[in-house]
Amino acid sequence: MTGRQRPIASRPSRLLVSAVAAGGLLTTGCGALPGVSGDSRAPVTVVTWAPGGASGPDAADMAGMTAMARTYARWVNGDGGLDGHRLRVLTCDEQDTSTGAGNCARLAVEEKAVAVVGSYSRHGRAFTAPLEVAGIPYIGGYGASEEEFRSYVSYPVTGGQSALLAGNARQLAGSCDRVALVRPDTLGGDGQSWLLKTGLTEARRPAPVDIRAAEAATSYDDAAGRALTGAGAAGGCVTAVLGDRTETFFDSFRRLEPPDAAVRISSVLGSVGQPLIDRTGGRDSPFEGAYVTGWYPDSGDARWNRMRQVIREHAFGDNRIDPDDTGVQTTWIAYTALKSVVESLHEPEITARKVTKALNKGIRVDTGGLTPELRWRYEDMIGSDSYPRIVNSKVTFQIVRDGKLVADRKGFVDVTKTLSDASATG
Repeated sequence: MTGRQRPIASRPSRLLVSAVAAGGLLTTGCGALPGVSGDSRAPVTVVTWAPGGASGPDAADMAGMTAMARTYARWVNGDGGLDGHRLRVLTCDEQDTSTGAGNCARLAVEEKAVAVVGSYSRHGRAFTAPLEVAGIPYIGGYGASEEEFRSYVSYPVTGGQSALLAGNARQLAGSCDRVALVRPDTLGGDGQSWLLKTGLTEARRPAPVDIRAAEAATSYDDAAGRALTGAGAAGGCVTAVLGDRTETFFDSFRRLEPPDAAVRISSVLGSVGQPLIDRTGGRDSPFEGAYVTGWYPDSGDARWNRMRQVIREHAFGDNRIDPDDTGVQTTWIAYTALKSVVESLHEPEITARKVTKALNKGIRVDTGGLTPELRWRYEDMIGSDSYPRIVNSKVTFQIVRDGKLVADRKGFVDVTKTLSDASATG
């Protein structure tokens, strides 16, 4: 699902800079840092891109990610930079189109970025090709495109939606006698169904009732009725993974559900999150009691305190940055990884080649417990044909209580086996 494409010149840097200067592109200063000789360390240039919601009614709006990147740069430069290097952040409105994604990638090439960090795009083919030619690593993407888990320049920090679906199966297997899955009627939706089936079968649960639904529907009454029938009475669960249409589906579902049905509902982060719960009533939200599978600890976890402090002190009230948003959290983790890589090099000049070499040789990234320790050597990858670049196949189980997502189970849950089995038999 993409927004309407807008014509953009094929060589983007000058046009894109002027086109997004008001709301998209920021260059941090490049002067000397406190206590560091002005000539000793060259600035480190990176790019973060995400759609700003301006390309159509169905386009994603992930502007909080680029805003978080700017905030991170202000904080880290005020604290001495990255191993003495001033961090120069360029942000780009990807517009949720393949043209926009390609233009943002070419901007990274023209500006000689050492990495693309903490970005979002559903158009992996458009951005990976320019990055591969230039040898620019893509660190900590949101996982919205399949290429992020295949391209040799991609260094993901999560297992993407595939890990969430595998984890959702494990989470539901512990509480649900029957599961109905509502998912898009697309090839990607077929993969969701297969992952959930694989995970439930491993747990010796029946395969889910597979309910296809239109991606861009304004009402899901038919799908909701089929889901209610498929889940059965008490003990059944309905899980829906429809992106920003998940809310629309559960509106339809709640209208049809009898008061005594006692059917539990479920989803994954990216389709349901704390901002959506807050917007739909908090404690009175229709998501109260829902099971939700995520990549990271719940938003109230103390491990997010540093990020929250940085936002309070350096975002200057930018209301696009919601610390409970998964995109904002992913950008924070991606920049944490970049910081570890640069600090490990101890070089007066950082290049894309040096960053890539450090990643491939096994730099260890400690994210303060927000993810397991990350490494991207060949032997750290799960070895699945379908997901060759995944190094973090762990998820978290959460539940909505009193309007807040809280831990449903402590710690991370490893879904490597489900991902491998699904890849081998899919």
